[in-house]
Amino acid sequence: MENLMYLDNAATTYPKPKSVYDFMHEFYMHHGINPGRSGYDATLETEEVVHGTRKMLTEFFNGINPNYLTFSYNASDSLNMIIQGMVEKGDHVISTNLEHNSVLRPLNVFQRDGWSDVTYVPFDDRGYMDPDEIKRAIRPNTKMVIMNHGSNVIGTVQPIAEVGKICREKGIWFAVDASQTAGAQPIDIQAMCIDLLAFTGHKCLMGPTGIGGSYIGENVPIKGTRHGGTGVRSAYPYHLDEFPYRMECGTLNVMGVAGLHAGQKWIAEQGLDAIHAREMALWQKLRDGLAGIDKVTLYCADSAEHHNAVLSFNIEGWEAGDVGTMLDVDYHIACRTGLQCAPLVHRQMGTEEIHGTVRFSLGPFNTEEHIDAAIEAVTEIAAIKR
Repeated sequence: MENLMYLDNAATTYPKPKSVYDFMHEFYMHHGINPGRSGYDATLETEEVVHGTRKMLTEFFNGINPNYLTFSYNASDSLNMIIQGMVEKGDHVISTNLEHNSVLRPLNVFQRDGWSDVTYVPFDDRGYMDPDEIKRAIRPNTKMVIMNHGSNVIGTVQPIAEVGKICREKGIWFAVDASQTAGAQPIDIQAMCIDLLAFTGHKCLMGPTGIGGSYIGENVPIKGTRHGGTGVRSAYPYHLDEFPYRMECGTLNVMGVAGLHAGQKWIAEQGLDAIHAREMALWQKLRDGLAGIDKVTLYCADSAEHHNAVLSFNIEGWEAGDVGTMLDVDYHIACRTGLQCAPLVHRQMGTEEIHGTVRFSLGPFNTEEHIDAAIEAVTEIAAIKR
């Protein structure tokens, strides 16, 4: 991968900061054991890093109680637990056409099985959801609104604070999928009236794959959906109801937690706003370059405001998958093509029938040289006569 220009950071950020790799290696060499399961020093030291990471992320999201910051495999894992733990028979749920399959598929199963009903709110031509549309979709039996903060297809960042305020006023639980924004956009659980937040570690939080989590408000009546070992109160015949155990069972991915710990420290050192500003400067350069190429269509990329460094496009006469193959084989540029696990976005944009889009997504370690190479590559592909 030495010569690869990596433009697929919305899938997984790569590379990670060197400090993340170093800390994970050092931590696992000396603390690769169960945290808090026994009283000897090594396990207590491991628990210090685990709980310390809970505290760091709770502060990062402006939560209140670190015990309500729980770990999982990834955002999909947490979103499944949130949906399964909150939605009951006869409930109505509101979501949007911007969602990833991590939200769509659990909701689809509930709707297919007659368990609950779901309303999907569309986005406008610029890629943003109108909070008033959420308000109009509310029914007497609406239990929860669940939506993503930032689209993994078009990069638009949604007005979740406004939606959260509506939900709080109406007494409806508000769940947010922060897969694309945790580590890229400011998230204030209290100010944004977020009741349930799901995040993943391997994207903007600069951690490894296989780690994610959630923050659940202390008054949220979520049911635990997993049962197993916790390392405490072992004689009790059922899984523990208190946090963090309600959302966790078995041995944690301590190496993943260590990676999150180091990634969070790196973000704090660099500054969230500084990282985002640099990425968006590169995004603007990329957007302007692609917009000037004949036969290239951009999607929901009119402005860098309320946007992540994600850009979707197509080239007239080309399948997105073929463009991605050429970018990889001929130009050593890695990107994502297809429906990006978000079929409703493409259905609304009309790109579902042409098998999706080509997606470039930038990260902290991309350079202007990468952007210049991407623009040149798309220019050359678009000029090929078909």
